[in-house]
Amino acid sequence: MSDQLLAWFKEHPGEFISGEEISRRLDISRTAVWKQINRLRSKGYEFEAVPKLGYRLVQMPTQLDELSLLEKLKTSKLGHQLRIIARTESTQNEAAVWALEGAADGAVIIAEEQTGGRGRQGKSFHSPAGKGIWMSLILRPQIPLQFTPQLTLLSAVALCRAMKRMTDVDLGIKWPNDILYEDKKVCGILTESSAEDERLVHVIAGIGISVNLEEHDYPEELRSKVTSLKIASGKEIDRASLLAECLFELEQLYKLYVEQGFAPIRTLWEAQSVTIGRSLSVTTPNGIVSGVAQGLDDSGALIVLGEDGCYRKIFSGDVHFT
Repeated sequence: MSDQLLAWFKEHPGEFISGEEISRRLDISRTAVWKQINRLRSKGYEFEAVPKLGYRLVQMPTQLDELSLLEKLKTSKLGHQLRIIARTESTQNEAAVWALEGAADGAVIIAEEQTGGRGRQGKSFHSPAGKGIWMSLILRPQIPLQFTPQLTLLSAVALCRAMKRMTDVDLGIKWPNDILYEDKKVCGILTESSAEDERLVHVIAGIGISVNLEEHDYPEELRSKVTSLKIASGKEIDRASLLAECLFELEQLYKLYVEQGFAPIRTLWEAQSVTIGRSLSVTTPNGIVSGVAQGLDDSGALIVLGEDGCYRKIFSGDVHFT
């Protein structure tokens, strides 16, 4: 039914089609018409709705193209082995299979839409078609297994810097891996590693950036918690250019990390942080820790000055600002 409706709008470019006419032609209720329009919106189609006139298709989704994206890349390795797929449950799942098949260090898989995108601690990640950057990056670093959380912090720094440079939006990092605008989430990062005999085989960095989503693209229950670069900046962002910039920044910081270790990444992370100095509570595997964030230690753990005056190191947990 959505295909029929879309074909009809394409046959009448720039014209309004009334809800009554759509209802009659498709033999559905006016409520069903609204649901079909929203279904197309979720796939990246933009409609103007005017009372008494109906709906008009104003913009079709722009799709990422492998050739044009490769032309934009400024990296020496990251993204040169590339797959772009229309729809998948999760790019993390796709990347895990590809890594086992021998995908190279720096290989990237991108989806236009994820039906089951996931974040840390089993949370879901809203990933509608044609609106964001939903990708997974395969890395094969020569580092000890216990250092892999540092790659999450590195990724957050790189993405935050790239997005700020491209959009002039005032973004900051919430420990360990969320990038926020005015305390609303714009980007999430999920790193998953594979090891054999305590030796790191590969790391998959899942990255979700809400680029061109409008408020109506989000479920109502998420609207107070999340936002997009388009909403924050007031303008449409070219996804391919942003993606190329993110991969370039990731590669530069990855090289710095390999050459100089975590110390410079730690400094850059703290400079971009919206966590340090704030009162918070952290839900950890060992209970809730409350206090004020002080910074990172040499491993990347969050240092919190507790309400009892004691310093604690948080290696994993869910942060809530208070």
